[in-house]
Amino acid sequence: MVYYIYDGSYIGFLTAVFDCFDLKDKAVKVVTKEQYSPSFFDEGFEIISDSVKAKRVLNGLNKKLKKAQVNDFYCVFLSEDLQAVQYTFDLICELFRQGADILENYGDEKVVYFAKTLKSVGREKHRMKAFVRFKKATDGMYFAIIDPDFNVLPLIFRFFKNRYADQRWLIYDVKRNYGLMYTLQQIVEVKLLPLEKQALATTEVIAFDEDEVYYQNLWKQYYQSTNIEARRNMKLHLQYVPKRYWKYLVEK
Repeated sequence: MVYYIYDGSYIGFLTAVFDCFDLKDKAVKVVTKEQYSPSFFDEGFEIISDSVKAKRVLNGLNKKLKKAQVNDFYCVFLSEDLQAVQYTFDLICELFRQGADILENYGDEKVVYFAKTLKSVGREKHRMKAFVRFKKATDGMYFAIIDPDFNVLPLIFRFFKNRYADQRWLIYDVKRNYGLMYTLQQIVEVKLLPLEKQALATTEVIAFDEDEVYYQNLWKQYYQSTNIEARRNMKLHLQYVPKRYWKYLVEK
């Protein structure tokens, strides 16, 4: 078994695919530097992320698959599920060797696990679009705190960029300690120091705009006034709005 040790990025992952064919390795396990545990019996090979190699792999996939299918590999990679990432690597390699038909073989455990993970990531992506709530600070910046099960921020930022194109905003993933900020001109990645991250998560040092406080209270009153206690169905409610998303919602 050869361990391909990469930096955790998608470019590094695709570089590993390229190097697998270049070095003609068959039994390969992809791991990040944090996940790798050296073994006397296994060989470790460090992957140097290379955007040129990664692009060649993407170009190859685009020739064999539809654009949406190529994007599916990225979505599953963002699941951060070690098994799913390994299966994604294996499937890409098999696809280049055998053809795109392998993705339709649901008798293959890898294909089934891949499809299941893709569905889970898609569900989380959809819910983040629905449940993310922005709060306005006194400097005019709108911010939102998230900690999704999967690393879906790269999949949802275009949605918010298009929806709030005339506002400065920041969405910060506290679980993965990075965020994306829209400056009205571009999207930039930001990473906070531990104390800054704690302050953002607790909103201890963030001063809310007066209108923000007013509209939050107004929304709470509206929610309470439209709630019909006799028609309350908590089981159905939890089906559509799972409890782990309540922390994003002002009315909760």
